[in-house]
Amino acid sequence: MKNYKKIFIVILFSIICCFGIFSYFNLSDGKLDNRESREDIVNRKVDELMSNMTLEEKIGQMIVINYNISEVNEELRSLLEDVKPGGFILMQNNYSTFDATRKFVNDIKSYSSLPFIVATDQEGGRVQRLQLLTDVEPTYVPPMSDVGDTNDIDIAYDVGKVIAEEVRTLGINVVFAPIVDVFSNIDNTVIGNRSFGSDTDIVTRLALSVSKGLEDNGVVSTFKHFPGHGDTSVDSHSSLPIIYKSYEEIDSQELIPFKSAILNGTNMIMTAHIALPNITGDNTPSTMSKEIVTGILRDKLGFDGIVISDALNMKALTNNYSDEEIYIKTVSAGVDILLMPRDARLAVESIKNNISEDRINESVRRILKFKFMELEDNNVLDISYLGSEEHQQIIDRIN
Repeated sequence: MKNYKKIFIVILFSIICCFGIFSYFNLSDGKLDNRESREDIVNRKVDELMSNMTLEEKIGQMIVINYNISEVNEELRSLLEDVKPGGFILMQNNYSTFDATRKFVNDIKSYSSLPFIVATDQEGGRVQRLQLLTDVEPTYVPPMSDVGDTNDIDIAYDVGKVIAEEVRTLGINVVFAPIVDVFSNIDNTVIGNRSFGSDTDIVTRLALSVSKGLEDNGVVSTFKHFPGHGDTSVDSHSSLPIIYKSYEEIDSQELIPFKSAILNGTNMIMTAHIALPNITGDNTPSTMSKEIVTGILRDKLGFDGIVISDALNMKALTNNYSDEEIYIKTVSAGVDILLMPRDARLAVESIKNNISEDRINESVRRILKFKFMELEDNNVLDISYLGSEEHQQIIDRIN
């Protein structure tokens, strides 16, 4: 009996050793070990990809362009080939019929060999681009102030679901919503009923629920406009809003929704073109301020996701800076993605000639990792989701 026990122990020891040796060789020859996470795989893929990219190709990933036509013509084709942008935002002039708009998206994506951001503004209320489709009726989503009035996180989640499913019919994978600006200035017309309201807790809870509804249904959400556009009386589309608040003041109100979004793992935050001179010492717009983007958003709040600018063609910036200054200062501040530069080719050259490759790599690595982790292939739904009865029933619960 004792001999049998010895034999059993020897056999068991041999099996363990063999398993250990197998695991070692499985790892050492580069094959996937079952203990390797998806994130590890993506990181390795990104490192390999970046080692083979030109500097210009890297910078292209930092740009999301727009072009005011509804089909790819020779000028847009040339721009896509020259800049190799990381994404495209659909604005008013890009929408036509459903089939033509979906073809437009597919044609643009065909110029990129990498996962591609297709974004739009689909907040609800007065900002929902899908209503521009000419031959179909998407579900009309009420303004977020109406959703805020319900104070119902389940309704908010379902609103996110409706938005996600409808934009996916066109191949859109990123929505610039929800707005988490706390509406605290009655003269603030640019935000107004786009906000969930003036109660910071309601804004935070309902925005998180809308975001979860978007993300659970295949669309990346974007919290905006950092560090908070709710207490302005000037529209940054036309001029530079200035807020004379201290850091302690915005920390007790404006920053609360962003802090909650970061704790809940948000992938993307959009900056605001607003100045906070009592924090930065001057009237530098937040988008171009290292104190705001790196000092507060990155260092104090610990956000390591994608920072995307608001549209760089807005007059809050263009009235006060040259295009080249805008591009250089925005990247220097810590922003990863430049949204809608007026001259995408100039943006590439400006960054190439004035920003270190280490700084560029920092953003590009973050962008590529985000794309491989979050942008799904074959994410398109069919047209039946647009204006569906199920979606209308969800919206009817708001009123």
